[in-house]
Amino acid sequence: MTPASPGPLDAVSSIKVKLGALVAASVVVAAVVGAAGSRAGVPLLLALPVAVALALGVTQLLAAGMVAPLREMTVVAQRMARGDYAGRVRTQATDEVGRLAAAFNRMAADLATVDRERRELVATVSHEIRTPLAALTAVLENLADGVVAPDRPHLQDALEQAERLGALVSDLLELSRLDAGATRLDLGPVLLHELVAQSLQQVAASGRDVGYDVQVPEKLSVTGDALRLRQLLTNSLDNAARHGPAGSTVRITAGEESGRWWLEVADDGPGVAPADRERVFDRFGTVTDTHGGGTGLGLAIARWVATLHGGTLRFVDPPGGSDGARLRLELPAEPAPSPTEETLMTTTASPADPVPVAAPAAPLLDTLFGRFWPEPPGLRGPLAITGAAVVGVLGGALLTFRPPGLAWLLVLLAALVTAWSVARHRSSGFARLCSILAALLVLPVVLRAGDWMVPLCLAVAAAVFLVGVTSARGLPGMVIAWLAWPLASLRGLPWFGRRLRLVGTGGRTPAVVRTVAWSALGVSVFVVLFASADALFASWVDALLPSLTLGDVVVRGFVAVLVFGLTLAAAYVALNPPRTDLVSTAGARPLANRFEWLAPVLLVDAVFVAFLAAQATAVFGGHAYLERTTGLTYADYVHEGFGQLTVATALTLLVVWVAARRAGRSPADRRWLLASLGTLCCLTLVVVASALHRMHVYQEAYGFTRLRLLVDAFEGWLGLLVLAVMVAGTLRLGRWLPRFALVSGAATVLALAVLNPDAWIAERNIDRWEETGRLDVFYLSQLSGDATPVIAERLPRPLAACAVAGFGVPPGENVLDWNLGRERARAALASIGPDPTAPCPEVVGED
Repeated sequence: MTPASPGPLDAVSSIKVKLGALVAASVVVAAVVGAAGSRAGVPLLLALPVAVALALGVTQLLAAGMVAPLREMTVVAQRMARGDYAGRVRTQATDEVGRLAAAFNRMAADLATVDRERRELVATVSHEIRTPLAALTAVLENLADGVVAPDRPHLQDALEQAERLGALVSDLLELSRLDAGATRLDLGPVLLHELVAQSLQQVAASGRDVGYDVQVPEKLSVTGDALRLRQLLTNSLDNAARHGPAGSTVRITAGEESGRWWLEVADDGPGVAPADRERVFDRFGTVTDTHGGGTGLGLAIARWVATLHGGTLRFVDPPGGSDGARLRLELPAEPAPSPTEETLMTTTASPADPVPVAAPAAPLLDTLFGRFWPEPPGLRGPLAITGAAVVGVLGGALLTFRPPGLAWLLVLLAALVTAWSVARHRSSGFARLCSILAALLVLPVVLRAGDWMVPLCLAVAAAVFLVGVTSARGLPGMVIAWLAWPLASLRGLPWFGRRLRLVGTGGRTPAVVRTVAWSALGVSVFVVLFASADALFASWVDALLPSLTLGDVVVRGFVAVLVFGLTLAAAYVALNPPRTDLVSTAGARPLANRFEWLAPVLLVDAVFVAFLAAQATAVFGGHAYLERTTGLTYADYVHEGFGQLTVATALTLLVVWVAARRAGRSPADRRWLLASLGTLCCLTLVVVASALHRMHVYQEAYGFTRLRLLVDAFEGWLGLLVLAVMVAGTLRLGRWLPRFALVSGAATVLALAVLNPDAWIAERNIDRWEETGRLDVFYLSQLSGDATPVIAERLPRPLAACAVAGFGVPPGENVLDWNLGRERARAALASIGPDPTAPCPEVVGED
């Protein structure tokens, strides 16, 4: 068994001291990290989660080493329950848990020995019984078939074999009583000479051709259990008689000294080699000789009786180096019943009685998350931790103090690849589609300069990727997948501590950490030496490595830990996805009466018809009729309602969902369902078209903005979902709707990014200026650098200079800062140039 690697707290011999050190270490880490972040100017929203995460990480690392032996005990105990006794707990801890692990290992070794002896017992008993049984069967078959006459010799052979079987069974019964501890000594005075005589009479009846020389004082009285002592002497004398040569003498001597008495049995047989003197007392522990015939249980039972009396039974060297065996018994003059024996007699359960075993208590996090988020035993994933660590280092080195650009793309793609490489469901087509969409949604960090488009794309990319790797289907399952990412920082802590294997459980991680540390130290030393010795080499180093201050190092450390934690949490969700199928919205009980669901749907249809009639009246009546009736201009009229129409479209989907779940399952109910909901969906599509038309009219009147573009995109996506509902209801493909909604929503955001929304908004507003002469210059100046090329190309130079006044490009960007939107904006700014004499109105062409 490979010994466990020593942990930093293994030398502490008290679990209480370890717990105190655990609390102190976590508090110190949180305090130091928080203070360093505050001094370096790290924002609280970044410093707080990083400090908490590091404190929890330190706690988990130390706690993992403390509970590792307990966890191994659970695993080994489960293996022992299946009959495998080879497992052991590896630990070098010296506290209460370490001592418990040592006792557990001793128990496992004892159980392994008992199991081995049990197997040997079964095999030996089978062999011992089979021999006399086969001989007895042969004799009886010959007698039954008339092959031999039923005379005295043949009947005597059958009787001898039966007696041999009986003796074996008697010995086994005694052995079972020994194992069960079901023996109580009946102590009393015993004349040793008479006891030896009774035992010799029983042994002599076997007809052994040996003599007996008894030298036992006639008046030697001892205290003991006469029945058990006779059993001991009979087995000892029988053993000597069987191994002594024909015509030899078995010598029995006894005496008393110093409050103890002894008895020796010596024979002239081949003797017992010193290496075998203990093994012959094992069950069936016979040694190879030419005087076999015993069961191998006699001496085991004899030693058991001696132990019960508090004495010993062993082979000693024959006097004067002569041949033969010399068995010596030593017992106290006043033996007492063994307390252990009495305890066994009162507490040992019958082998047939079931022994209740308390189920091990589940860990707290398994109890909290177990049903929705079980963690399979032996969950691996060193690639997840290693990859997350690499991504964290890249994040701290590349993301800090940089705007979105090529460095962001490299870090985000590395995080995506890390989580994807350990994903359990990465082979499914849906997971691949979601991962491709997520990768495409990451690209705007290097293509667009907009400070609002990039966060939107990254949020949608994370949502799509999480649903893909968890294989969620319905909306509740998707919500669980999204919540799993932040909750993984708690759910995955025990796994993270186990996988590091830095404390108490061995592994190669310490070697890897040492290798990385020594490599970093060596590279740093030689880079500093060579940079100070060569100016060209120093310029290369300066280009690759930023000049760091203490504050920079602290901030980069915070960013590295944050990126590492986010990447590892996503990788854990991919490696061990939660049960997103436990919360299901399917299978609702249909309503008993059709009108209960049909009447509300038809009434909603009627409301939609009335609304569309009002819309038609407004269109055909013209702007004059609308202003005369409502007192509003057409632009104000359309602006008043497009938000409500968007909400109405979303609520329509809710009505369809509820009605589809509560409608009956009969053919008639299905026809009514398709007719009523189909009508509602068709009317909703008209509402969607009306909402989009209203927004278009309002934008033409008041200009184009980001919010209005997002509302257009959202309303169009809702209209697409309504079409999908109609198709799914017709083809009965409702189970695919949630995934279609997710993928189509992600595709809509991706299409927005491809559209280059800031440039498109600037283009439309300039078109409007060319037609009407009205332009919101202040709003143009709030757009990102993505709009700068359009402004520089379409507007006159003085007006363009005012419109791009709010956009600036930081000088000195290197290749890692490269961003297509900023690069194009930089070229456009150079073509415009500053014009300090030009007036900069906020609005052109407005009163």
